Amino acid sequence: MRAVADVSPLAPGSTIGILGGGQLGRMLSQAASRLGFDVVILDPEENSPAGRVSRGQIVAAYDDPTALTVFGRVCDVVTFEFENVPASSVERLAEAGALVAPGPTALAVAQDRVDEKTFLNAVGAPTVGFVAVDGLNDLTAGLEALGLPALLKTRRDGYDGKGQVWIKSAKQAGAALASLGGRPAILEAKAPFIRELSIIAARGRDGSVAVYPLGENRHAGGVLRTTQAPAVIDAKTERRAKAIAAAVLDGLAYVGVIGIELFDLGDGRLLVNEIAPRVHNTGHWTQDGCVCDQFEQHIRAIAGWPLGPTAAHARVEMTNLLGDEVEQWSRVSARPDQRLHLYGKTDARPGRKMGHVNRVRPLG
Repeated sequence: MRAVADVSPLAPGSTIGILGGGQLGRMLSQAASRLGFDVVILDPEENSPAGRVSRGQIVAAYDDPTALTVFGRVCDVVTFEFENVPASSVERLAEAGALVAPGPTALAVAQDRVDEKTFLNAVGAPTVGFVAVDGLNDLTAGLEALGLPALLKTRRDGYDGKGQVWIKSAKQAGAALASLGGRPAILEAKAPFIRELSIIAARGRDGSVAVYPLGENRHAGGVLRTTQAPAVIDAKTERRAKAIAAAVLDGLAYVGVIGIELFDLGDGRLLVNEIAPRVHNTGHWTQDGCVCDQFEQHIRAIAGWPLGPTAAHARVEMTNLLGDEVEQWSRVSARPDQRLHLYGKTDARPGRKMGHVNRVRPLG
């Protein structure tokens, strides 16, 4: 296995390791296979969606020291498909000499919402006002400072609307904190945004940056429902979004694809909602709207290959298929303007992401 300092491009036939065996790992593995790489997955779930399309899978906990040692030895580069992989596991791999991308710093920053917002403001990527909350006194003071309503979130682990609660009255403070189990939290001011945008960007090992057109997102129940891309935006907004992406990528010395969610305030100003150090749901449109989609782009970046083109050749509306909506596969697959992407999951629980469909239209 190559040393960390050796950043020459990986040749086809090299092995890429992915921490996580879900749908993002599955689509990363498929992209890597197209480029001639072998893929090994590490995931505690046997027969994972990603494992079934890969060369092999190590079935073990993400923090299993023996599994991590073996994983690092058999892989030429290691990446991860979601940000809740223990940062200590990524650090262990890097310290043992494995080539890891993105690095443990990006993962650690994204795992803690206070650290994330502190970092973003430091690199000139503005966010809503926020206050760290370790108890009721912090929350009460935060509500006085930020005003009402305000959003209380766990500092770690929440996703798809989980681990958060709106506070509309100071009287709700105690109950809101209790609903999060008393865990360390962050209080965020309400953003006066007119829509949510997202930008998918990549940074290569040589520092080169590639940015995709922005997408416009719509949510329901805290879960992404649709992304339309390229979004209709003015030149000023586009320039600002690209500048934010470059600042984040450079600030983290990042390698790979990153997703950045943005609040559009409607006057040319953008606030960063959050960053995801991985390929992102709002970038699925690139699979059918761009020559090089986000999954191939990530593999190119971590393997040290030149970054691919990001221009859109079609307009795409991506819609997530949640729970038993996946049963629409027959009807959806019959539509000539739609491309179906299924994740190989067997348990269609309510709200679970089972696949997505890209409706493709000509640009213009």
